[in-house]
Amino acid sequence: MTDAENRKPQSDEARTTFDPEVTSEFAIPEGLAVPRQGAESETSSEFAVPEGLDVPSPADAEPEGSAFSPPSTYSARGAPAAFTPATGVPVVRLTKDVPWQDRMRTMLRLPVAERPAPEPGPKAEEGGPAVPRVLDLTLRIGELLLAGGEGAEDVEAAMFAVCRSYGLDRCEPNVTFTLLSISYQPSLVDDPVTASRTVRRRGTDYTRLAAVYQLVDDLSDPESHISLEEAYRRLAEIRRNRHPYPTWVLTAASGLLAGAASVLVGGDAIVFFAAALGAMLGDRLAWLCAGRGLPEFYQFVVAAMPPAAMGVALTLAHVDVKASAVITGGLFALLPGRALVAGVQDGLTGFYITAAARLLEVMYLFVGIVVGVLVMLYFGVQLGAQLTPDAAMSIAERPVVQITASMLLSLTFAVLLQQERATVLAVTLNGGVAWSVYGAMHYAGDLSPVASTAVAAGLVGLFGQLLSRYRFASALPYTTAAIGPLLPGSATYFGLLSIAQNEVDEGLGSLTKAAALAMAIAIGVNLGSEISRLFLRLPGGSAEGRKAAKRTRGF
Repeated sequence: MTDAENRKPQSDEARTTFDPEVTSEFAIPEGLAVPRQGAESETSSEFAVPEGLDVPSPADAEPEGSAFSPPSTYSARGAPAAFTPATGVPVVRLTKDVPWQDRMRTMLRLPVAERPAPEPGPKAEEGGPAVPRVLDLTLRIGELLLAGGEGAEDVEAAMFAVCRSYGLDRCEPNVTFTLLSISYQPSLVDDPVTASRTVRRRGTDYTRLAAVYQLVDDLSDPESHISLEEAYRRLAEIRRNRHPYPTWVLTAASGLLAGAASVLVGGDAIVFFAAALGAMLGDRLAWLCAGRGLPEFYQFVVAAMPPAAMGVALTLAHVDVKASAVITGGLFALLPGRALVAGVQDGLTGFYITAAARLLEVMYLFVGIVVGVLVMLYFGVQLGAQLTPDAAMSIAERPVVQITASMLLSLTFAVLLQQERATVLAVTLNGGVAWSVYGAMHYAGDLSPVASTAVAAGLVGLFGQLLSRYRFASALPYTTAAIGPLLPGSATYFGLLSIAQNEVDEGLGSLTKAAALAMAIAIGVNLGSEISRLFLRLPGGSAEGRKAAKRTRGF
C-alpha cells in the first residue's frame, strides 16, 4: 500500500477484516479434529434419500415447464370460455337454415368468450389448419369485398365466416376504409397471430362481388369439403375473370342512363338524345383521364362538363327544349349514390371511422361534379344563355313514361355496376317500384319529397334484402341500381345554377335539399334492410341474436 493509503482512516469493515491469528471460541483445538469417513458429505439433510434408495428418473420424463404453459391434454378447438360472467353465458341458437351473413353477424356482436364453438368439420386437417394461410385467404376475400363497395359490417361477417369454417373461432376481424386486419388467438395462454392487408385499388364489379359471396357461402356450408388449395384456386379465378360487359357497352349504358334521367324530369326525344350524347362524351373523357393516371376527382370534373356544355349550347342555339333536363340527366350518371349508401350504412352500424372516410370520398366526388358543372354554367351565363331555376317547378306528370324511364335508368345503372345478367331483371323491377311509390306519394299524395324518397328507398332496401337472403348473396346488386331514379340530380343542378347566377341563398337551399334527399335514400335503404332482418326471419331464426346489436349505445 502507498503512504497516502496508509494515512487514510480505516472504516469499520477494514477493522473487522479476517485475521488468521484470531480464532473463534467454537473452533476445534489443534490435534482434536475428527477425521472424515469415506465419501460422506460434510452436511446432510434429514429429508435426504438414503443411499441405495434413489428412484431413477425415467428417460422420457417431461421437462420442467412454466406454470402458464397449457397442459398436454389441452386443445384449442375444445377450449372452454375465458371466463364465466356473473349473469351466466347466454344461449345462442344458430340454426343452419338462417343465412350465413346473419349467423356470422350475430356472433361478431358477441364477446369472444360468449361465442359458441364451431362444430368440428372435415376441413380441419389432422395437425390443424395452417393459421397464417387461413388468415391470408380471409384477408384476400375481405379485400375484394371492401374494394367492391360492400359495407364494413358485411365484410367483417364474411371474414369471420371464412376463419370459422376452418376452425379458427377465436378471431377478431377489423375493417376500416383502406386497411383490413385480423387477429387469431388459439387460447388465453398462446401468442396471437395477426395479419393485415391494405386496399389500394377500388373497382365496381358486382359480378365479382357475387362470386366472392358464393365462395364464402360454399366455405360456410358444413357439408362442403373445400380445402385451402381449392379456395385459393377459386379466388384466383375470381380475380382473373374479366368484366361481363365490354367498354363500349358501358359507354352506351352511360348515355342511356342520362337520357332516361332527362325524360324522368320532363324531357322529350331531343332532350333524350342530347343528354345521352353529353354523357357518352363525358364518359370517354373520364376514361382518357383515368388512362393518364389523373385522380378520380379530376375525372369527375371532366365528366361533368360535356352534359352541362350540351345544355348551354342548346340554349344558346335557341332550340325549343328543356336544357335543364339535359344537364340534370348528365348529373344522374355521375352522382356517387353507391358510396353514399355504403357510408351511411357504416355509420348506422357503428363503423364511424369507415363511415367518415366514405362520406369524405362522396364529398370530394360531389365537389368535382360541382366544379365541372359550374364552369360550364358560368360561361353559359356570361354568353347570355337563358337558364332559369324556375324550371324546377314545371316538371310534367307522366306516370307511364316516367315509370318506363325509371326502369330503363335502373337497367343501365345495373350494367354500369357490372352486375350479373341474372340480377338485372330483378333490380329493374325494383327501380320501377321505387319510382311508382315516390310518384304516388309526392305527385298524387302531395307529400314532402324527402319523406316520399325515404319511403321508396326503404322499400328498395326491403326487397333487395329479401332477394339477397333467399339467394345467400350480397344485397348491393339488388339495391344500388334500384335507387338510381331517386337520386337528387334535379335539386343539385338547380342549386348550382342559382350559385352561377349569384343567387347564393337559393342555391344553398337547393343543395341542402339535395343533401337531405341523399340522406333519406341512404337511411331508407338501411332501414329497409334492418326491418327485413328484424321481423321477416327465416324458419328457425333466433330472437337472441338481435340483442347484441345494442353494442353501439353510449352507455
